[in-house]
Amino acid sequence: MRTSHRLAILAGGLIAAGMMTWPCAAGATPATAVIGAGSLAFVTALANVTFPSTALNGGDRTVTTNEGFDIGDATGSGTGWNIAATCTAFINGAEDTLSNSATTVQTAPTVGCDSGSSCTTATNSITYPYTLPAGSTAPTATKLIDAAENTGMGNQTVTATLSLAIPADTYAGTYTSTWTISLLSGP
Repeated sequence: MRTSHRLAILAGGLIAAGMMTWPCAAGATPATAVIGAGSLAFVTALANVTFPSTALNGGDRTVTTNEGFDIGDATGSGTGWNIAATCTAFINGAEDTLSNSATTVQTAPTVGCDSGSSCTTATNSITYPYTLPAGSTAPTATKLIDAAENTGMGNQTVTATLSLAIPADTYAGTYTSTWTISLLSGP
């Protein structure tokens, strides 16, 4: 009896010290999961940006519109991303234009996970107000919003409130501009 008792104590000490292991139960097997990288892309196509119609009233005017950017970061890399933007100046016909600094984002866009999706929302480092660069030809794009490393993963929607400044001396008419919006890897 003493020998059995000593063996039990010795075995208990070895287990506690992590030096002795017991074989897996019958039928046990290790499990493996391979998780491949996806892509970084807009989940839905970008819609045309349309500011509401406004009537001139003798004073400077500002109109706003909300624009949603539905982003899917399925890369599994945690490298972050950014949305860069540029545009041509708003023009009415051949000669009447709005200022190259007419379009701004006054406050940081909101970010939320898409319905039915978990995500790590973007942590943004851009300072606002932001002015969308414009010119007779579109200048170099600048960052409208970014997602720091280890943020912005999964499907989420970034909603920016865009403001368009209309000076009192603007000619009436329909003004158009061509915008280029890019989703790029890295903050």
